[in-house]
Amino acid sequence: METSLKIPIHVDKKSNSKKRRASIYQTMWRWHFYAGIIFAPFLIILAFSGSVYLFKPQIESLLYHHLYYVQEKGSSPLSPSAQVAKVKEAYPNREITSIKYYDNPSRTTEISVMEKGEMLSVYVNPYNGKLNGSLENDKKFTEIFKKLHSELIIGGTIANRLVELAACWAVLLLITGLYIWWPRNKEKIWGTILPRFNRRGRIFWRDMHAVPAFWLSILILILIATGLPWSGVMGEGINRLANSTNTGYPSYAFSFGEKPESKLLTKDITEDVPWAAENLPVPSSKTNGYLPLSLEDVTYIAHTQNIEKPYTISFPQGDKGVYTVSTSDTKPNKNATLHIDQYSGAILSNVHYNQYGILAKIITVGIALHEGRLFGLANQMMGLFVCLGLIGIVISSFIMWRKRKPSGKLGTPLRSNDFKVVKTIFFIMLALGVIMPLVGISIIIVYLLDRFIFMKIKPLRVWLS
Repeated sequence: METSLKIPIHVDKKSNSKKRRASIYQTMWRWHFYAGIIFAPFLIILAFSGSVYLFKPQIESLLYHHLYYVQEKGSSPLSPSAQVAKVKEAYPNREITSIKYYDNPSRTTEISVMEKGEMLSVYVNPYNGKLNGSLENDKKFTEIFKKLHSELIIGGTIANRLVELAACWAVLLLITGLYIWWPRNKEKIWGTILPRFNRRGRIFWRDMHAVPAFWLSILILILIATGLPWSGVMGEGINRLANSTNTGYPSYAFSFGEKPESKLLTKDITEDVPWAAENLPVPSSKTNGYLPLSLEDVTYIAHTQNIEKPYTISFPQGDKGVYTVSTSDTKPNKNATLHIDQYSGAILSNVHYNQYGILAKIITVGIALHEGRLFGLANQMMGLFVCLGLIGIVISSFIMWRKRKPSGKLGTPLRSNDFKVVKTIFFIMLALGVIMPLVGISIIIVYLLDRFIFMKIKPLRVWLS
């Protein structure tokens, strides 16, 4: 009878666990590297343009002081209608679209006029009706940085999606970066929470990249999250979520009348509208033999509804149009949007901050934080600190990469040989892509390119190795 000799195989679990952790680290680093190489330039653009736009009030007050302020104030301002009449005299061929009142008695009244699609802001001395001058809205200095921040100057859907994609990938850069940073030695302080200033070369720049990124990670994440409601894909998804869960504008916004079937939204007729009311359908005025309201009547209605300056009154568009009173530049709890019948003065819809759903309230506060107006100058300085920190993190990563990169190669981190780890991380990232759809699509594209194209073309394979 033959007997088989069974030789026990000793499996070093500790060694396998170490290899698995190394494989996870390598895969995370590879994704972190790709994301950084592709989106780092966009992050610098977003951080730079955002840091400038944070100080819009101070910058514009300095650049346009001669337009924004009056030297001599009278005892009482002219009526709104008289001020509008002065603008009509100067611009007889242009349509008056809105008037904006400020809470500073030294500020001019801002009246918007339009001709052939071009919007112009005219600044009127409210005490004597004199026109201080005008500005094309699109050519304001801070408007350039706003366009750079939201649509890379060039504008259009593609630019907007690129900005959103960069912002969303910054979230994955933070997640993968924190995993790479995570100290394996619990007693390790230098190089994790404190930089090693006594080191030189790549180690020094690695610390100048990783340590500030750790300290700023929460603030960067907040800055990204509070900007996403404006984005094209995620912003629309957030809006649908708010409306479907009744956490956006309240269902009783039209308690003054029937809910309109209008396809025209509030954001289509005024710029100074809170996020929560942007997609509020615009009701229609009913003539019923009434004469149109005067601007003084609308101003009085706004006063009775506790609308605080600064606020904008947008004029009716056509016979069935409405007056829209809105304010979004104030503290979040002062946000309000009113639609008023241009003939009877009936309030057709009325939405104040305290009537918002919980999600709309959170987003409104977040937007104010993002724009630097939630708690004044301290908010602006905090935003500036985060933006400059982000720029520094990106620059230090570039220097670190240049010091590590072999000549003639991109310096991509090596691919892990553990297919199970690669697949698991890939599907985890895809799960995040469900929340951020553009990221999900781009992850699939990058994965397919990396696996089936880059690695099949020898020159590319060598350069990427």
